[in-house]
Amino acid sequence: MVTIITYIILFPLLGAMLGWFTNYLAVKMLFHPKEPKTVLRFKIGKWQINGITFQGIFPKRQKMIAIKIGKVVADELLSVNDIKEKVVTDDSMGKIYSQVEEKMDYFLESKMPKRFPLLSMFASKKLKYDIRDHMLAEVKIQLPDMMDKYIEHFDESIDIEEMITEKFSLLSSDRLEQVMNDILSKEFKFIEILGGVIGFIVGLVQAGIGIAML
Repeated sequence: MVTIITYIILFPLLGAMLGWFTNYLAVKMLFHPKEPKTVLRFKIGKWQINGITFQGIFPKRQKMIAIKIGKVVADELLSVNDIKEKVVTDDSMGKIYSQVEEKMDYFLESKMPKRFPLLSMFASKKLKYDIRDHMLAEVKIQLPDMMDKYIEHFDESIDIEEMITEKFSLLSSDRLEQVMNDILSKEFKFIEILGGVIGFIVGLVQAGIGIAML
């Protein structure tokens, strides 16, 4: 009876512990060691065994991952046209136009009398604001075209793929681990628990086989 109880308790418990630990170790090895480590390196007389060098998967392949992410972002997630659609809208144009109008009013009221005292003296307020209104009307007409040309220049001067790739490549190993854990912490925990569950089931099967052989 003691032997059967030992089988029923010990095997599933050991299986669960080993399954959980194996998956926990696998998750940790995604990020550790952060720098290449060599084990089993030793020297016997003239013979030297270089051993095995290993490194966490993400630190080892960070540059390749960065290149892939940069390409996906540039090709499928973010393009200059996407930026243009967000920037060149009626709402954004209206905000820019309002700021231009505000700056012009400030110039006419505060700066023009100091910079052009004679012109301010002879120009009536109505004339000044008539000029302002004509200038604002021209700004309203030209502003969308100006923004389009700016976005085109942005496309020529900034490589989104290269920028994303460079930023991701420069992440420290600690920061990379933190980012991935922030994104996949639940999934990593699920993998660990799943290892324990599978180990427990395997332990039950082994216990059943052991009991049957008694």
